[in-house]
Amino acid sequence: MAPATSSLDKRLTVQLFRDRLEQAMERTGTTRAGLARRIGVDRSTLSQILSPESVRLPRADTVAAMAGALQVSLDWLLGLTEGNQLGADILERAPEISPRRRAPEDENLRRWYAEAAGYKIRLVPTNLPDPLKIAEVVAYEYRETPGLSAEQAMRRSLDRLDYARQPETDIEICTSIQMLRGFALGQGVWEDLPAEVRIRQLVHIADLIDELYPSVRWYLYDGRNEYAVPVTVFGPKRAALYVGNMYLVFTTTEHIRVLTRRFDDLIRRAVVQAHEIPGFVRRLVAELQETGG
Repeated sequence: MAPATSSLDKRLTVQLFRDRLEQAMERTGTTRAGLARRIGVDRSTLSQILSPESVRLPRADTVAAMAGALQVSLDWLLGLTEGNQLGADILERAPEISPRRRAPEDENLRRWYAEAAGYKIRLVPTNLPDPLKIAEVVAYEYRETPGLSAEQAMRRSLDRLDYARQPETDIEICTSIQMLRGFALGQGVWEDLPAEVRIRQLVHIADLIDELYPSVRWYLYDGRNEYAVPVTVFGPKRAALYVGNMYLVFTTTEHIRVLTRRFDDLIRRAVVQAHEIPGFVRRLVAELQETGG
């Protein structure tokens, strides 16, 4: 079985960003000193960003400033599109930067979901989709958050589940098949989560998808051939790209269309279709029970 890919995905994102930044600098004849001066950072800071040893993206406002200084689209610089569209209108309408607290309640997310009621939600989560998580898994994720109880940590997942059960709901989810297998096997960030909890979570997913389909449709793509960053597209209203401790929030039609097309490409290339998810997950459970987790 393939290992969990969250760390690998992050490194690939940083590498692609660094490669495209260097391409844009070379194309425009911009030196490191010149770019550092234009975006308001020290040259040493820019050298760290461009270092092959770097494993983190710069701050969102720094990335936006780089895109503007080099006259490239933010989508291209972050690896969301292949075409390098300059788009002065894109540069003039920089994305909103929305901090994200490490807590179960996020008022921005709550508002964005409410505003998108009746529209299709397209979701690439960081790991398991929030509406499908059981309490033990949520508590495990937030176990190092000071002053946070398991009951509080479950609130956001229950809110998302309530949303998914509304009559007008239309939610599409796309993740890599390796992520789900990695969870089942307790790999990566899940290595300390007991097998019995992982099995209960998988059974819960299979049962819940059976209940919610076709209002909620989950697809799995092959992470060896495709790559996707965590993002939620709230119909035509906005798209929120998750970049660690904050969101880049796009509200322009062009940005939303680009991210929607990328999401739809993932679905077209899915190796496990939405109607196949419950059976696939139950096979994972059977494998875990046979091997003892």
